[in-house]
Amino acid sequence: MSFLMPGEWKKHERTFIEWPVKASLVHQENYEEVLYGYKEVIKAISEFEPVTVIINEGEEHPYLTEMKEYANLLEIPHNDAWCRDNGPTFVYSGEGTLTALNWKFNAWGEKYKPYDLDDKVAARIAEHYKVPVEDVELVLEGGSIHSDGEGTLLTTEECLLNKNRNPHLTREEIEEIIKPRLGVKKIIWLKKGLFGDETDGHVDNAACFAIPGKVIIQVCEDREDPNYLINRENLKILKEETDALGRSPAIVKLPQPQVRYYKGERLTLSYINFYFVNGGIILPVFGEDAADTDKEAERILKETFPDRRIRTVDGMPLIKEGGNVHCITQQMPLK
Repeated sequence: MSFLMPGEWKKHERTFIEWPVKASLVHQENYEEVLYGYKEVIKAISEFEPVTVIINEGEEHPYLTEMKEYANLLEIPHNDAWCRDNGPTFVYSGEGTLTALNWKFNAWGEKYKPYDLDDKVAARIAEHYKVPVEDVELVLEGGSIHSDGEGTLLTTEECLLNKNRNPHLTREEIEEIIKPRLGVKKIIWLKKGLFGDETDGHVDNAACFAIPGKVIIQVCEDREDPNYLINRENLKILKEETDALGRSPAIVKLPQPQVRYYKGERLTLSYINFYFVNGGIILPVFGEDAADTDKEAERILKETFPDRRIRTVDGMPLIKEGGNVHCITQQMPLK
């Protein structure tokens, strides 16, 4: 059976977000700050579309009480809170039936344990909403792919070909599994994602489709920054490639924020990690020495998406844990 993954800009039924689990945090001392960051993203998305917040059984917190005014709470056991990666990838069947792809999940190459509950989240979400499930015997996270909805997929070799995901499969075998399930005719393989990205270079920090035939990429201008060469190689690939319909993609460039460290680790600050919502975009911004690039990114996205409202949120509480708005969300297209 063949399927099609629609562009993320298509109309959503709702957004899913998993509520953070303190035991899974890299910096557990920041738990309340992280919860506040999630709450603010949930509140922002709720201005545009319904939000379902996945919580563990019996979970209580004043923020959850507040959220009952603008979000739905659903109990599904989970270890961690990155719904982009452990949640379902929603696609349409050839008959137009909404279907949930249930990829295998191994916590980004066994980096964090346990992840047994996270590997079951996708199927449980689909079961609750009575969406048919297609199990896929491939380790894959939603943050590692971006579809234009017209047969072209963006990804990175660094992640999808990493030996900590599917070491028994070749590139060609991975393509054979992915293509029919996402309705893809052409995969554009970028080399790497952002330097230091612990997901092994998820594409959703580096580049994404704006619409079919147009790609947004974050650009590094500092020759001393490891992202400079990574970025130049990815730009070269995009300029030389064509999509499934033979188009050379137009390229929109977003600036890279100032390099920032937290407790000795470089943070993967990215404006590409925005999230499409119905009629808008949720854009993480970083403040302080990134104030100028924050404004520039917002301006460029307003130009690129004149019919969408750009809603900014503070990205710092999330990025200290390694991801941002796109990483914690999962869209459910209209049934």
